[in-house]
Amino acid sequence: MKRILVTAASLACALLAMPLAAHAQYPERDIRVVVPWGAGGGTDAIARKLTQIAEDEIGGTMYVENIEGGVSATGISQVMRAPTDGYTIGVLTYDSVVTIPWQGLLPSYDLENLKLVARVTSEPDALVIDADAGYDTLEQLLAAAKEDPEGVRVAVQNLGGRTHLALLQLQQLSDTQFQVISYPGGAGPQKEAILSGEAVGAVTSLGDFANLLQDGTVKGLAEFSSAPNPTYPDVPLAKDHGVDLEIGSFIVLAVPAGTPDDIVAQIESAYQAAYESQEFQDWVSNVGVTPSWLGTSEVTQWAEETQQTLFEEMDALVEQGILTK
Repeated sequence: MKRILVTAASLACALLAMPLAAHAQYPERDIRVVVPWGAGGGTDAIARKLTQIAEDEIGGTMYVENIEGGVSATGISQVMRAPTDGYTIGVLTYDSVVTIPWQGLLPSYDLENLKLVARVTSEPDALVIDADAGYDTLEQLLAAAKEDPEGVRVAVQNLGGRTHLALLQLQQLSDTQFQVISYPGGAGPQKEAILSGEAVGAVTSLGDFANLLQDGTVKGLAEFSSAPNPTYPDVPLAKDHGVDLEIGSFIVLAVPAGTPDDIVAQIESAYQAAYESQEFQDWVSNVGVTPSWLGTSEVTQWAEETQQTLFEEMDALVEQGILTK
């Protein structure tokens, strides 16, 4: 009888230990990385490069899936609803963290539905212009817009989103009006708009337009940053031309809330190793994006503080009648 009791106790202990053993085997199948924007933009490129390197670190297959719609709400909602097993990772941007909750685009949205793993980039926005448009300085473009607002067509991404907000603030600070054209879906459609002649310029990060900057198709007219871009130091800062504006995006990795801490730690470790690799650092230095790491222990507080600050700024623009909600 005693031997039976010991066996039963051993079996109970083994059953209790099974989840820990399962975690220890992670990953056992493919890991899905959701990019809530279309292919071809800066967020997509960075996510794919980091994931490609992280795949070797984590010891399993990882694949990127682009899920467009709702200013990234469609993809982020899938991440929030995914099983908490570490096999779904979301790539969040400014709009995922700020625009969606502020505009109420996803009623079920709550930052607490996600476990933030790390921030990997900080990307100031910029005004890029068709190199053949004849504008060599920000002052020249602003003067043209004041003379003929309908004639200076500038592409943003989603109306009410980050790039639209940046352009609205530029207009306010410079007492200028542009013809604003929205191209939802990320930087890819903005590039097509300039290449086709539908727009003369666009507001987004320099990294989003890296290939067109490198081949001379477009040029950076002004970056909305506090310091020169390390990859494109010749792009002027808006503040140096009388427009004191700083705004931009970022990339944050997240998993569904409730994902076990040991799995979160494995994901963080794999991406941190990828981030710190010489391969990624060399690659990112050529695309005009600033790598900026915040780990699991810091990123949530930073995101909450960023939300609060930007919510207050946008509420003030609504009160002034510059932005609608």
